[in-house]
Amino acid sequence: MTDQNTRHTEKMKKIKAARDRMMATKTDEKGLIIVHTGPGKGKSSSGFGMIMRCIAHGMPVAVVQFIKGAMATGERAFLEEHFPEEVKFHVSGEGFTWETQDRERDIAKAQAGWELAKELIRDPVNRFVMLDEINIALRNDYLDIDDVVEFLLSEKPEMTHVLCTGRNAKPELIEAADLVTEMTLVKHPFRDGIKAQAGVEF
Repeated sequence: MTDQNTRHTEKMKKIKAARDRMMATKTDEKGLIIVHTGPGKGKSSSGFGMIMRCIAHGMPVAVVQFIKGAMATGERAFLEEHFPEEVKFHVSGEGFTWETQDRERDIAKAQAGWELAKELIRDPVNRFVMLDEINIALRNDYLDIDDVVEFLLSEKPEMTHVLCTGRNAKPELIEAADLVTEMTLVKHPFRDGIKAQAGVEF
């Protein structure tokens, strides 16, 4: 057992030395364009986890919810009740597209949400802006992908992070982003007839 512990210690020393050398080269800071996409659960949930981190670091946050904004969600209730000064929460959607069944109205709501999002991103006070489900609005061509990408690349303040969530992120947005995570669906209870659960899904 002593030999095994000694080998482990020596191995960890080598890993730490290599890690320290690598970290010494990582000195730049910038506001990131972040994309959470894919068919798996957790895209928005992960984003709200980032918001918790921002609050802990004293970083003002803004959220614009596209598409599913009409839903009552736990994260919205929690943030509006407990952190109204730290997080500005805005809803631009009226519900999933199969619920609204009105493309023109969906487009108008999405475009109004994008105009608001641009104002929030331009404001250097906001250090993190979450555009929840904007990828759905982009996929449905409610918003122009070139306009969104051009704005993020040219007008986003240098130290502001912007997170775009939703399935089927467009290739142009993925190309422009600094950090992209794809959530993979392995198993979901919905397939077995289980409805969305409070605290897990919303």
